[in-house]
Amino acid sequence: MPRVAARPAPPERSERVREIVAAGRALLAAEGPDTLTMRRVGEVVGIRAASLYKHLPGKPALEAALVEDALFAIGDQLHAVVDAASAADVVTSLVAEYRRFAFANASLYRLATSGRVDRSLFVPGLDDWSGEPFYRATGDPWVAQALFGATHGLVVLEMDDAFSNSSDLGATWRAMAAAFTR
Repeated sequence: MPRVAARPAPPERSERVREIVAAGRALLAAEGPDTLTMRRVGEVVGIRAASLYKHLPGKPALEAALVEDALFAIGDQLHAVVDAASAADVVTSLVAEYRRFAFANASLYRLATSGRVDRSLFVPGLDDWSGEPFYRATGDPWVAQALFGATHGLVVLEMDDAFSNSSDLGATWRAMAAAFTR
């Protein structure tokens, strides 16, 4: 299915803001979400936390920038998967890449999907564009939302070790993808 939503232009950021966001991303990946404070990011960047506010209005803006970057990254990856996959393999390939991205960026994934980030701070159209690969893979907006919900749910359950030790998660993922393949 062809693309419908145009890829929005990434936000214009100063070099210092890019440095602050990169420090936040590294801190989030290395130490987890509880350590993502303006004070700790300031330490990593080498400036006082109060000086960070000259560049970003606060932690919510930093979190929004981190999630915005993540949505551009996963959107690019998922669109590439849908572009390259055959109709028979598109759902399987899409959910595999989504799962891979989520686990490779676990703390960022949790931040992005926790619902606590003010999405009005994102570049307009980013949510629609980054989620569009699910629509492109299914051809139906409601099935796309169901596929996203199932994929996200399996990722979170797997991250939380909610399945029994005897569970074959590979088989679970294959069954979920098969259920959404037409």
